[in-house]
Amino acid sequence: MPSRTSEATAPAAEDGDGQSRSIAAVERAMDVLLYFGRSGRPDLGVTEIATALGLTKAAVHRILTALRSRELITVDPSTRRYALGHAAVTLGRAYLARTDLRAMAGPELRALAAETGETATLSLRRGDTRLYVDQVVPEHELRLDVNIGIPYPLHAGSSSKAFLAFVDDDELDVYLERHRLDEITDRTITDPAKLRKELAAIRKRGYATSRGERQPGATSIAAPVYDHDGHVVAVVSVAGPVGRFKPDSPELAKSLLKATGRISAQLGYSGA
Repeated sequence: MPSRTSEATAPAAEDGDGQSRSIAAVERAMDVLLYFGRSGRPDLGVTEIATALGLTKAAVHRILTALRSRELITVDPSTRRYALGHAAVTLGRAYLARTDLRAMAGPELRALAAETGETATLSLRRGDTRLYVDQVVPEHELRLDVNIGIPYPLHAGSSSKAFLAFVDDDELDVYLERHRLDEITDRTITDPAKLRKELAAIRKRGYATSRGERQPGATSIAAPVYDHDGHVVAVVSVAGPVGRFKPDSPELAKSLLKATGRISAQLGYSGA
């Protein structure tokens, strides 16, 4: 009888060990996936991930291969750098649908549109682009309507610059190496040195302005929304026709920053 007890309990112990190893493997994979969102970078290399998470490069490569098989991660064949894949974007959209950043920002957009009589918008970043996800449009005959869901470059317009101004220096360097600063209008900043100077000024004052840089005849002001880690997760802007709307008004800037501050507070940002 004792021998049977020993034989019966041995597989159970092995099963427990195997389960522990499986859980540890899943946790490492989740750590890698979460690091893509936490890093704030559009793509990452194996060495960067391994160093940040204290894993071997071989382990990171195995994890990335598994995540790629589920389209949670994608790889650029030329650079061998990895980025979030379509399935991860789907998860992100599901998260937003539940935390609903648009629902959080909605009252602030409506209040800004009512106060200014101009269009208030919410933008999210997607890789090296950003896109509008919501807007509140005033009842003017002459007014600005934005295109929801269309990607725009990060160097032109106040909402785009409000994202680019708050990336770290290394990420800005990489962006400028990868992308030509195409002239979208005759007011688009196309000189990298001039853009860097503009972005530094935006960081200092906390908001960006634009006069026809992306859309002729339009002018705008935009400020970032921060999450609990202090990362920029969205941008709120107010925009109107250039002849009517003055984006450099101190009172307007104050109203916008208060609005983005309230949204950021809902996401756990303390302002520290």
